[in-house]
Amino acid sequence: MSKAFTKETDSEDDDEIGLPALPSGTRNYMTPAGYARLRAELFELIDNERPKVVEVVHWAASNGDRSENGDYLYGKKRLREIDRRIRFLTKRLEIAEVTDPSLHHGNDQVFFGATVTYVEAEGTERTITIMGIDEADSLQGQVSWVSPIARTLLKSRVGDELKLVTPTGVLDIEVLDVYYPIPG
Repeated sequence: MSKAFTKETDSEDDDEIGLPALPSGTRNYMTPAGYARLRAELFELIDNERPKVVEVVHWAASNGDRSENGDYLYGKKRLREIDRRIRFLTKRLEIAEVTDPSLHHGNDQVFFGATVTYVEAEGTERTITIMGIDEADSLQGQVSWVSPIARTLLKSRVGDELKLVTPTGVLDIEVLDVYYPIPG
């Protein structure tokens, strides 16, 4: 069958790749730095990247046959990806609730934005920072505030012994230190 008679869809491209969905009924907490980073990405896409791709697609379309024009096909696909990311970022930033963790500086109770050091029963010490869903980076030791470890730690204090439920069983952990960034 000729490609001319098939309907072009981008349904395989519609899956949101990357960041997880927000649990229903929850807020989209975010640190000021995370909000600024996502906002900068949105403006970079709108002001710089999208216009460049549109220009390439326009140039490629003017070259004639689009069915075998790699610049045109790739450009259209990239344009869909950019538009999807713009929609995603716009939605997330609209519902973001910016929470400044430095307001809790000096506090020993765990809230959003805290950097927490805890020790597991067998002696393994770990340090994590509780961040928003859209900004947490596990490679940097950051976890989402809806993750099991964050849910266990939230509202605890230094010295509290807690039970962390994991897929492999229940771990006993103790909160050793809670740190917040300095205001300003």
